[in-house]
Amino acid sequence: MFGATKDLMTSKAARAYLNNLISRYGEVEDLKIDSGRRRIDVVCRLNGEVSPIGVTIEKYQVEEEGAKKFVQVVDSSCTRPWLQAVLRDHLHGRRIEVPSWATAAL
Repeated sequence: MFGATKDLMTSKAARAYLNNLISRYGEVEDLKIDSGRRRIDVVCRLNGEVSPIGVTIEKYQVEEEGAKKFVQVVDSSCTRPWLQAVLRDHLHGRRIEVPSWATAAL
């Protein structure tokens, strides 16, 4: 019960955070984090696309280095082949520092 509530609150905060990051490219319409399964589902509307795009981080891992936490995408899928290729080329295997407000949620 607590995990689901935590995931819901973190998902809302992450959606706002990502919308700020990608505002030039479009917006995140929906974002759901399942920390138990280490999975993230995102639906976004990118500028120039006629319909929403679904991106699923099928599996991620969390690494700690001192007081910092990093997330690394292990596997993902996407509803657009071109974006799937971009994710595999530029996101998989890359460590991304997690903002301090989100570290407890992962």
